[in-house]
Amino acid sequence: MSKIIRGLLLGAGLAAAVPAVLLLAPDRGVRAADHLDPPARTDPAVDMTPDKAADITDIYAWHTASDLIIAFNFAGPQAITLPAVYDRNVLYTLNVSTDGSLTAPAFPIRFRFGTDPAGNVGIRLENVPGVGTIEGPVETTLSRNGVLIRAGLYDDPFFFDLQGFKTTQSTGTLSFDKNRNFFAGQNLTAVVFQIPRTALGAGVQKIRIWADTSRFGGQL
Repeated sequence: MSKIIRGLLLGAGLAAAVPAVLLLAPDRGVRAADHLDPPARTDPAVDMTPDKAADITDIYAWHTASDLIIAFNFAGPQAITLPAVYDRNVLYTLNVSTDGSLTAPAFPIRFRFGTDPAGNVGIRLENVPGVGTIEGPVETTLSRNGVLIRAGLYDDPFFFDLQGFKTTQSTGTLSFDKNRNFFAGQNLTAVVFQIPRTALGAGVQKIRIWADTSRFGGQL
């Protein structure tokens, strides 16, 4: 399962206090997986045992004058009464390309979850820009060399009127309501990165980001 954001421009003039903007190169689109995609593996309406942990919901990326922020979201949407999803048998890869390549990332950031003998859940990440390997407990901000990483349960930030979409599909009449959000009040699991732009290398102005999941012991 994979998701792609293409052509994130790292403008030098953004002030840290100004909300960062995701700028897409005009000749490129955004190809992406979405929630419950592929349905045959992740949608409970199709598969009674959906692979929630391997389902990438969204990848968000933005920047300030000094940092790149990336949110890798998965295992959602789900009710707020449910815990975060930490599956030790899924390998997550967040690929960050700094030279335009879509096949050979400069930083293939890989991470997995696991438990210690006491049953505490932790995360181990490799190839993090400016850090290399770092590990620690979930629901805790890990910090090293200016890099901040936190894995945990978050409110699903995606906004979409699913009811309006289905009505539009069935009737052929646009029926979207800007105030109706199917994802309101639902959660997902995410790993959020704040990485100093200097850690990406000197002179980097545009990056490409894509992500994928792989399950050990089976084929997606």
